[in-house]
Amino acid sequence: MAGMIAGPLCAGRNWSLGSGEGSIHDDDTASKLGFRGGTVGGDIHMNQFASLLVQIFGEAWLENGHLSLDFKNATVDREKVQAFAKVPERGAEQTHVWMEREDGLLVCHGTGGIGDHSNSALRTKDMRPCDPSDLRMLRQFMPGMSLGTYEIVAGSGGQIEKLNAGFINDPLDCFRISKWGAPVASPSSVLQTMWGHVMEGIRPLAIESSTGLFGAIEFCIYNGPYLLDHLYRLECEVVCVSQSPKTEILWYDCHAYDEDDRHVVTLRVQSRSMKAASLLYQ
Repeated sequence: MAGMIAGPLCAGRNWSLGSGEGSIHDDDTASKLGFRGGTVGGDIHMNQFASLLVQIFGEAWLENGHLSLDFKNATVDREKVQAFAKVPERGAEQTHVWMEREDGLLVCHGTGGIGDHSNSALRTKDMRPCDPSDLRMLRQFMPGMSLGTYEIVAGSGGQIEKLNAGFINDPLDCFRISKWGAPVASPSSVLQTMWGHVMEGIRPLAIESSTGLFGAIEFCIYNGPYLLDHLYRLECEVVCVSQSPKTEILWYDCHAYDEDDRHVVTLRVQSRSMKAASLLYQ
């Protein structure tokens, strides 16, 4: 199709297959909730956009780029998916990106770009906030509430292991070794090295446990690249709480600062906690 570029058709892998009852990535749990099987994490699909965005914006995308995606339809292990990007006009710093399953079903869509991230897909999305008192599981969360500060080392071991196993589709060479002296974090590694720490602040406040999944994910790089095997300080807070007919929704940001106190990257996540027995991103 004219005016766009496409990545390779790749089989998305469910890294967490068999992760146990209660996980949306587990076949039995997901099937009981109306899915065809354990779902592939949205962050895993994000990896396929990296090479497209470097092709469009150059290495600058690794230093001050963003990828901002709203997920529409879940996929299961080994289903083939393909990432696409609209070719931007000359000088434009943002473009439309999307992913389709092999049969054309839309998996996700959003924006990729460099420079000013204020017009990204999730920065301009209507989050539809609600009164927390209307919620059951998330009623203790309020916009602006801190979810904690954490000192972390963003290790490279998990990323190298997945690269060796062929689980990161269409990878960049810099995910192994880079001119910056350490591996650059793949999109999935941005989330994997930050998300678990945010959950330390979320779990004690949730009224009850539930099956959850990512409805949207964005990362914005400000002073990058976000390098692995480096020390970072994470500062995390609630952005918004809302709900849909089938889910309660928590939006949160997690900001990573390096040892020189430079703001390197912000991860924004829409986390959906399921109310009942089925969910199709509604």
